[in-house]
Formats: sequence, structure tokens, C-alpha cells
Amino acid sequence: MGRGDKRSRKGKIFKGSYGNSRLQKAKKAVAPVAPAKTVRKG
Repeated sequence: MGRGDKRSRKGKIFKGSYGNSRLQKAKKAVAPVAPAKTVRKG
């Protein structure tokens, strides 16, 4: 198991890929910003 093995962590780092042996941090969900309500006077 070394750099050429895509199944190992070292191999995934070498190839630049991700998977079960090299997980990425999950991005935090950003709450959508509600648009400001405009009040019409008329």
C-alpha cells in the first residue's frame, strides 16, 4: 500500500482524489437571507 494505490489514504493524497479513506470536511449549511419587505404607502 503506497502512493500508487488509490484505495489507501496516501494514494488518494497522491492522486488528489477523495473517498472513504480520505473524507472531506462537510460544509456548514448557511441559512438563506430573507429579503427585506418594502412597505408601500398609498
